[in-house]
Amino acid sequence: MNLVKLIEFLRNRLKTVTLVCIAGLVLLALADIFLVSNDEAHTPVEHFPAVEHFPAFWSIFGFFGCVAIILLSKWFGHLGIMTREDYYEDKPSQTKEERHE
Repeated sequence: MNLVKLIEFLRNRLKTVTLVCIAGLVLLALADIFLVSNDEAHTPVEHFPAVEHFPAFWSIFGFFGCVAIILLSKWFGHLGIMTREDYYEDKPSQTKEERHE
């Protein structure tokens, strides 16, 4: 299947894709809570004082880590990586219409 067609197919069904992703995350969190044994936890955070372990800790940690990476990348990009289109042209003060005349 062509990649462009796949992207269009998924974009046309955005609500369904979103619901499937959320359902998958919920199933993974439930599997972590009920199926994973944390008897030998590696970090103190995994042993939440009120319960035997903090449910779905690594799922929540991974989600917030991804959000932080995205936000920091956008912030860093706007600081200086992203620049105007005419950066390498001789006269950057000209508008696009003036250059194409």
